[in-house]
Amino acid sequence: MKLKIKRFDLEKKPHSKIDEFEVNNNTILSAMIEIKTEKDNTLTYRCGCRTGVCGSCSIRVNGIEQLACKIQLKDNDLIEPINNSKVLRDLVVDLSQEESLLKNSKTYLKKLSNEEITTKDEKLIDIQSNCILCQSCFSSCPIYEVNKEFLGPYALTRALRYVNDKKETNSIETIASIQDNGIWDCTLCGNCTMVCPQFIDPKTDIMNLRIKSVQVGFEDKSLAQFNQSFDSNYDNGFDTGFNPSGGFNPNRF
Repeated sequence: MKLKIKRFDLEKKPHSKIDEFEVNNNTILSAMIEIKTEKDNTLTYRCGCRTGVCGSCSIRVNGIEQLACKIQLKDNDLIEPINNSKVLRDLVVDLSQEESLLKNSKTYLKKLSNEEITTKDEKLIDIQSNCILCQSCFSSCPIYEVNKEFLGPYALTRALRYVNDKKETNSIETIASIQDNGIWDCTLCGNCTMVCPQFIDPKTDIMNLRIKSVQVGFEDKSLAQFNQSFDSNYDNGFDTGFNPSGGFNPNRF
């Protein structure tokens, strides 16, 4: 089978190109290892556990974020580095932004509680704790095209994990940290949910964080944005049929 790989090397011209290889292995990661060991030892990629746990082999396959170790190879597959990150070489990207986004969203224990933790408490944060930081959701998110400071799906999912953590007594600090460039900037498109290899639902996590934010007194910025858009359309003589105080009236009476 043929495997096409988008290559990148800043020291060469052109900096990027697509190479094609004949391979025999079944998974894309095993095919890349075959290429590295038998055909072209300059091919550069990341991998670790090879069992879908570490998240280090995240790439795009035919434009969709995948873990190379889990996806079965099909003839003429095109693999590329993930989006929204600086490509260092071939399929390896700079992950330094990962740490800064997690720090900015206060996704760590800040003030430890002495309360007893039950199995029910553990289950409340179990799903979000399964995030392997593979960057698939980060790569698929369209918000980064217009806002490079956006905290992003994995940081916000991890924020919910600590907001719901009974061991944390200062969850309000985490909620405060995700108001700007965070939960209200998300368009709820659901791309992140579709590509998560751990079956986490960042879209729903973000919606839950919005609810929790309003409950503790933060402004519902989605409603404020809607009102602003409505007022602007009304001022320009365009009647959408939506009324923030009265719902939707398609007949406009």
